[in-house]
Amino acid sequence: MSSILEIHGVRERFPGISDDEAYLDSASTTQKPQAVIDRLTWAYTEGCANIHRGVHRRSRLATDAVEEARRRVAHFLGVPSPTEIVWVRGATEGLNLLAHGLGHLRLQPGDEVLITEMEHHANIVPWQLACERHGAALQAIAIHPDGTLDLKDAASKITPKTRVVALTHASNSLGTINPVETIAAMAKRVDAVCVVDGTQMVVHNPVDIPALGVDAYVFSGHKLYGPSGIGAVWCRESLLRAMPPYQGGGDMILDVQIQGSTWNDPPHKFEAGTPHIAGAVGLGAAIQFMNSIGWEAIQEHERAILAYAEQCLSSIAGLQIIGTAADKVPVISFVLDGVHAHDVGTLLDDRQVAIRTGHHCTQPIMDKFEVPATGRASFGVYSTRAEVDRLADALRHVQSVFSL
Repeated sequence: MSSILEIHGVRERFPGISDDEAYLDSASTTQKPQAVIDRLTWAYTEGCANIHRGVHRRSRLATDAVEEARRRVAHFLGVPSPTEIVWVRGATEGLNLLAHGLGHLRLQPGDEVLITEMEHHANIVPWQLACERHGAALQAIAIHPDGTLDLKDAASKITPKTRVVALTHASNSLGTINPVETIAAMAKRVDAVCVVDGTQMVVHNPVDIPALGVDAYVFSGHKLYGPSGIGAVWCRESLLRAMPPYQGGGDMILDVQIQGSTWNDPPHKFEAGTPHIAGAVGLGAAIQFMNSIGWEAIQEHERAILAYAEQCLSSIAGLQIIGTAADKVPVISFVLDGVHAHDVGTLLDDRQVAIRTGHHCTQPIMDKFEVPATGRASFGVYSTRAEVDRLADALRHVQSVFSL
């Protein structure tokens, strides 16, 4: 039976992928297909102009390309209105934008913001800052030893004091896919806004925002086979209109006088200055690339790779997988007895195996599992079983080095 890689020639479509190296750090950033690289070249050559400002041909071309990419993002997320899609530099800026705006809109002294223990720092620190500004308190939903959310703890902590619930759709360090629909329904019962960090989810599974019932959703382009420095925020129009601007400058205004200004309509209200034009165009191309393969094929391939990797790594004596939820994206964090994760990563790199090591910007998780750091192997649409075999062999080599 032919695989997705053979049917679609996937690996051949990524000029940065080579059989000389096992690239297993896709959760950090994905490699880029030629189609995205070509579109970036177009944006810096034929389409190189500023947008929403000029009447000449190049400006119109660039503007049309950016707005077409915005429509693609809206369709990708299952939302009908492109005007609810805001361009940002990535999920980090998107979450800061939301924490700033929702803080002003929703938080008062005595209120609470609820996150989870598995959040990336980008979905912790902005809410800490918002709580400090407005006198609110930050709470966290606990996780079970397998890395899944404790829903009983969630139910006890979502109270009338809760004004915002912010959680990741899929953990970058554990791989756990969270029951966002359940948490969003809990939040709705107390009139809390539900914000979701979808960065690790959108590249592996389709997202239907209306079905999720959430109020805002963010992701980064560089983890979606797209360029770095670009991301998107989807947020309900009623919230976008009510929130104050995040930054001031050109294009986010309707009228500017010395004594005051009036704001443009969303999404432009939150897009001050010249955006990452090429990044938006490239992100649109990345979504088009994924559509050319199709979700069924992507999911079938990545689930098989994850299952094979878990089987291979579980067979290594002295290796412990951190995060064993049944429902995961293709991410495996692990520790190797007697070897620091950074040493593991360095020795693997000597054998041309690239993984991530450290706390993965999720220090509360490391504290929860009482480990200083983990190794993390993460997979994409271009990953192969041969790369998993290479990882397992390299890990056994690390063990042999430290047993001398």
